[in-house]
Amino acid sequence: MPSPKSKNPVRGGGSPVLGSSNGRYDFMSLTKPLNRSSPPHQRQGSDPATARLRASESPTRRRGSSSSTGSGQGLPDEDGLRLNPSFIRVALSSLLAIDLWMSKTMGVCACEDSSWGSVRPLMKLIEISGHGIPWLAGTAYCLYKSDSATGQEVMLNLFMGLLLDLVLVTIVKAVVRRRRPAHNRMDMFATFSVDRFSFPSGHATRAAMCGRFLLAHLVLAAPLRFLVVLWAALVGLSRVLLGRHNVTDVMFGFWMGYVQYNLIEMLWLSPQTLQGLLGQLA
Repeated sequence: MPSPKSKNPVRGGGSPVLGSSNGRYDFMSLTKPLNRSSPPHQRQGSDPATARLRASESPTRRRGSSSSTGSGQGLPDEDGLRLNPSFIRVALSSLLAIDLWMSKTMGVCACEDSSWGSVRPLMKLIEISGHGIPWLAGTAYCLYKSDSATGQEVMLNLFMGLLLDLVLVTIVKAVVRRRRPAHNRMDMFATFSVDRFSFPSGHATRAAMCGRFLLAHLVLAAPLRFLVVLWAALVGLSRVLLGRHNVTDVMFGFWMGYVQYNLIEMLWLSPQTLQGLLGQLA
C-alpha cells in the first residue's frame, strides 16, 4: 500500500509546494492568489483610470492645494471686491433710514395740528428771514444807499455771493432731485420750480454763508455776533421742524454755505475791479 506521504492532496483550492526536507507540505496563503495570466499593470492593483488620477496628483499640485487651503481660509480677492459695494449700499441704506426717521420725528411743526403746531408761525417767520429774495433786495438797497467805498465793496461782494449761492444750490438740486419729506406742506414763501426738491437746503447754505460774511466783514459787538450765530442755527433748525427738509439736507447745506464763503474770498471784487470789467464789456 502506498504511503500517505507520497500523495499530493490539494486542500481548499491551494497550491501545494514541495521541497521540504522533512517531508512536510507547505501551502500558499489562500487570501493572496497569484494570477499569472493577468497583465503586469493589473498585478500591481491599478487600472488606467487610477494611473491617470495618480499622475494628476503630483507632489507639486498637492503642495499647492494644501497651501491654498491652509492660508486661504478667507474669500478670494474677486469675491471680497464683490462684497464691498453691497456693504456700502447697506450702510447708505441704514443712514438714509436713520435720516428719514429723525426728520419725521423732529417735524413737530409740519402742520397746525402737530405737537408743536402753535410754534409754526414763528418758524415760518424765521424761514422768511433766510429766504433769498429778502437778502437780495436788502443787499441791493444797501449797495445803492452806501456812500463809502468800503461799504459798497462789502455789499457788492455780498450780493455776488448771494447770486453764487442761488446758482450752486439750483444746480445741486437739479442733479440730485431728492424729494421733500412726505409730511411737508408746500406753503412756502415765493417758491420756484426747483424748490420742489429737497437736497440741499438753500436756507441753510444762505444762513451759513451770510453768517460767516457778516462776522468777518462787519464790526459787531459780542452780543450781536452771538445773535448772528443763533439766527443761522435757527434757520437750519426751522427747516427740519417745519418738515421742509431732512436732517442731511440741512447739514450738507451748512457745509456748502461754509465753503461758498471761501469762494467769495477767493473771487473778491473791489469797486475798481468791477469798473474795469464793466469798461471792458462796454
